[in-house]
Formats: sequence, C-alpha cells, structure tokens
Amino acid sequence: MKLSTTLLKWYSKHARAMPWRDHPDPYAVWVSEIMLQQTRVETVIPYFKKWMKLFPDIPSLASASERDVLNAWEGLGYYSRARNFHKAAKIVASNFSGQLPRDLTELRTLPGIGRYTVGAIASIAFKMDEPTLDGNLRRVFSRLYDVKEFADSPAGEKILWELAAQNLPKGKAGDYNQALMDLGATICLPKNPRCLLCPLMKMCRARENGTQNLRPILKPKKRVPQYVYAAAVIVERGRVLLSQRPAGGLLGGMWEFPNARVDQNPAAELKKALRSASRIQVKRGEALGIVSHAYSHFKVVVHAFRCESVSIPKEKNLIWVKLSELEDYPMGKVDRQIARKIK
Repeated sequence: MKLSTTLLKWYSKHARAMPWRDHPDPYAVWVSEIMLQQTRVETVIPYFKKWMKLFPDIPSLASASERDVLNAWEGLGYYSRARNFHKAAKIVASNFSGQLPRDLTELRTLPGIGRYTVGAIASIAFKMDEPTLDGNLRRVFSRLYDVKEFADSPAGEKILWELAAQNLPKGKAGDYNQALMDLGATICLPKNPRCLLCPLMKMCRARENGTQNLRPILKPKKRVPQYVYAAAVIVERGRVLLSQRPAGGLLGGMWEFPNARVDQNPAAELKKALRSASRIQVKRGEALGIVSHAYSHFKVVVHAFRCESVSIPKEKNLIWVKLSELEDYPMGKVDRQIARKIK
C-alpha cells in the first residue's frame, strides 16, 4: 500500500482536533501557522482563540496598533513573528483587498512567510498540491528514508524537500501534510518514538536498520552563553518607569524596566551600568528578586532592584506608567515576572 494511502487512512481516525482545521477562512490557517513556528500546539490553541476574537479578519489586524498586536502575542515569544505578521496584514489589506493571495509568488513576498509557511497555507487553506516541511515532517522523513545527511544543512534540506514533494497525493496535499504533522507530534517523537503504533512502521528504513533514535542527524549545538543584567524598578506616586526596546531586534517594540548588562556584582554595578547605558541615574534600594530566561541562542539572568530616581533623561522611549495599567504594555517573560512582583 502506498505511503500516502496508509497515512491518510490513519489520519482519518486519529487526526487531532484543532480550532483552525476545516476553518473556512484561509486567514485562520495563516494565523495558526505563524503561531505554530517553534511553539507547541497545546500552547497555541488558547492564543489562537483569543486572537481570532480580537482580530477576526485581516482588515481588523491591519488596522490594529502594534501595541495591541504585541499584547495579544505576549507569552508566545519570537516577537518578530508578530511584527512581521502585522506588516503582512497591512500589505494584504492595501494590495490584495484584505484577502490572502492565492498566487504563491505573491504569497512569498509577504513578511514572515517563508517556504514552509507558503507550503502549509497553499496545501491546507487553498487545497493546492504543495509540499511543506516543518520540524515534524523533517523528523518523519529522516526516519522513513534513513537520511544520513544533517537535516539542518542545505544538502539535508534539499533531500527532505524532495521527499516531501515525491509522496504528495494529488488533491489531498493538505490532509497529507497535516497527517505527517500529527504523526510526528504523537507517534514519531523526537525521543523514544512509538514505532509499534506507527502506521508506517513497515515502510520505515530507520526502523529496519535500527537507527530510528539516531535520526534526524543535526549539527552539533554551540555552547549557549549566559548574560547577567541589573534592572531598576523606579516607582513614584503610583507610577513606574518603563523603557521601550528598539523596533528591530530581540523583543522589538516591547516594554521593559530600565536595565543594563553587568559583570559580576549586579548590586554594586547597577548605578554605573545604567547611567552608561541610558543616562538614567538612580539610588539603589532593596532587591526584588532574580529572574532567568533562556532564548534560542543565549540565556539571561536579571537581578531586579527597587530604585529611587536621581535623574531621568527626557527620551521618547521612556514613559511613566500607572501600576494599575502595567498589563496594557506588552512585555517579554522576564519583565512580566518583575511586573508581577511589584504589583
């Protein structure tokens, strides 16, 4: 029996229930695919439901403020995805009458839409015979064909994309791609794959060769550096000072407590480091706590201190916010934890 036939038969019985599946609007598929990049389905579902209530269509997303968009996204991480999504919605609203373009060349021009997302939207939303390749599919194909190339190398990617296209069933690419996603998420797991429950077990070369736990082969990871920061929580008359991060780069456009990178002694170095980084001068008070977080390529440890202001420069990125309104300002996980400590 063909791979696709066997897989689709399994999928008809075991497909996971998700709010974006069989949704009549391609926009819903677009929302889900952007959210699902580097994020688990269980995490995405409540965000998706909230998002669709706030921004039920492309015009409503396009007309929203960046602050509202980032607020709705807060907690999903990788905030450049939200900013690019917002930019793309504005382009679609102005250039394509608010409808996601079916032309794949036009679709590829939108910010934040890469090869994988194009394939997913084309096959799932537009029922086109297009392959896609997310982390789950990469793992499944690496095992099915016992691929010995690094899966995260250009050569490995080329092989896997070709395999994804080879097995595509005509007229059923959307279900086929989603079936592979579900298989990777529930059966062909990264560690300890549940081979005995897999509908494709007899077709799997890695299983036959005993290499299923060795596939996919990935490049060795570099050592993850750790950086230490000191943050100043300055509260005056029921208001707290916030700083907005630059639009580009990590956590672009998000709000945070003024902070600076330090070396060995956050308490001793805070005043000088903060003055050097932002011209903010403070008198340090009690320690509020330590918050740590791991990003994709580095870790941070932030020491937060209550501080009194000595001199605050007049800068556009610095504002005083009522403590009762802190939830209205989108923050990364570290600063949201600090905010909850002071509330």
